Amino acid sequence: MGRLSADALTLQYDERVVAQDLSVAIPDHSFTVIVGPNACGKSTLLRALARILKPTKGSVILDGQQILDLPAREVARRVGLLPQSATAPETITVADLVGRGRFPHQRFLRQWSDDDQQAVDEAMRATTVLELADRPVDELSGGQRQRVWLAMVLAQQTGLMLLDEPTTFLDIAHQIDVLDLCADLQEQGYTMVAVLHDLNHACRYATHLICMKDGRIVAEGTPEQIVTAELVHEVFGLVCDVIPDPNTGTPMIVPAARSARRAPSYAALPGRN
Repeated sequence: MGRLSADALTLQYDERVVAQDLSVAIPDHSFTVIVGPNACGKSTLLRALARILKPTKGSVILDGQQILDLPAREVARRVGLLPQSATAPETITVADLVGRGRFPHQRFLRQWSDDDQQAVDEAMRATTVLELADRPVDELSGGQRQRVWLAMVLAQQTGLMLLDEPTTFLDIAHQIDVLDLCADLQEQGYTMVAVLHDLNHACRYATHLICMKDGRIVAEGTPEQIVTAELVHEVFGLVCDVIPDPNTGTPMIVPAARSARRAPSYAALPGRN
């Protein structure tokens, strides 16, 4: 068993149950990607793995211990989390934001140390934002900001990073840029877990893929092992072909033509003569 796993989880918000009897094990040093349709429980599972959401039943295990038995600061020393739509305080600089990744390592009387500064500098260098250190975060492009947030998580020096839709709102070039960085980190020994919407990105980058629907895991394994046209149709309701990616050989989803999907014609929509 790897460092992070979950057993028989029931996850809910107030009275709404999102998942029941949900179990998962994250392979160490993998780039695990969680995919599935909207509202299937992907981000909810990630929040439970990060100790943000307390399960109604079941347990999340981190390094052999129930994660709820660990102090929040200790969890933050072991697991880095990049939530959806992270927002920075107004006028904060890149260096100051990345420095917040060192908070879990601070003590009541402990001052900023050389180790802290080295961790921040290395994180900014790894994400190629070191030259932006003195810039206000709110002046940066979307792709630059996302790299800064990744640098903040890197500065925690956890070795285990959970990323909730890290490419949302980015253009295609910046999406690839961020995913390339995640793949680089995984190859350096990090364990990366990300929720993604784009199936082709998931297939190209994941070393381990978890496919969810209606709060349960439908399939799990490498993209080559599990991604088929039948699976995509079962989970997403999309008629498609799955062919080898011409660059990587990984599965690539090609939606069927509109006529094959029997979509209504524009002329037949309400309000048309």
